Amino acid sequence: MTRANLSAASGSEVRAAVRAGQWTRATHGLARGHVQANLAILPEAYAYDFLLFAQRNPKPCPIIEVTETGNPEPSFCAPGADIRSDLPGYRVFRNGQFVEERRSIADLWRKDHVAFLIGCSNSMDEALEDAGIPQRHLETEDGRISVYTSSIQCRSAGRLHGPIVVTMRPIPADRVEQAREISSRYPLAHGSPVHVGDPAAIGIPDLSRVEWGRFNPLREDDVPVFWACGVTPQAIAIASGIPEMITHAAGHMFVTDLMLGETRT
Repeated sequence: MTRANLSAASGSEVRAAVRAGQWTRATHGLARGHVQANLAILPEAYAYDFLLFAQRNPKPCPIIEVTETGNPEPSFCAPGADIRSDLPGYRVFRNGQFVEERRSIADLWRKDHVAFLIGCSNSMDEALEDAGIPQRHLETEDGRISVYTSSIQCRSAGRLHGPIVVTMRPIPADRVEQAREISSRYPLAHGSPVHVGDPAAIGIPDLSRVEWGRFNPLREDDVPVFWACGVTPQAIAIASGIPEMITHAAGHMFVTDLMLGETRT
């Protein structure tokens, strides 16, 4: 199955392909028009701290849905889905350390788990493209965006603290303000940028050294524009040293049934 096959698919069709093992790669460009989501699963004992953390940090962690304790179905944004199998990749963190990446977490799911689905900037790629603003990462075969840990600190909440993770899009200089205005309409896709220009000003000394995704070089007259990223909980798991967090693998998102137009402000 190709990315082109799934670009016009529904959210449920993409999830079915993922569950069947027919799609195991990044979800950039799939089910165009649908909202994609980052994932963070925590024990119930940490769920309130995380909910408070997300409320205090809406740029990196805009909440789409929180599941009932022990229930892997996100019944609001994707009825019938199973959070344990419907993402192409997962990452497991324990005691502040990355432990493993895997295709399914069915055997790790516990009765005290709470899943948080968090908005993703993948969702606004289409809105920017429709306005004629090029998305350099989508011009590549794998569609991966450039992702970095910034020096911008989140507001702490309970036992959770750490830096904001950001995505970088090379944007033509004469389209930066338009990109800012368009993205601000989609708070569930991280909204407007958190920084424009000099990467060193937010603790990124070398754009070619990505931490997740792939490096998308700037072209002549491009400006690096940085949006908050839903990979931030992974940085929080490491910085806070919490006993367990299960997340999506970077770029391997949960595709919801929600349409981007429904989330516009």
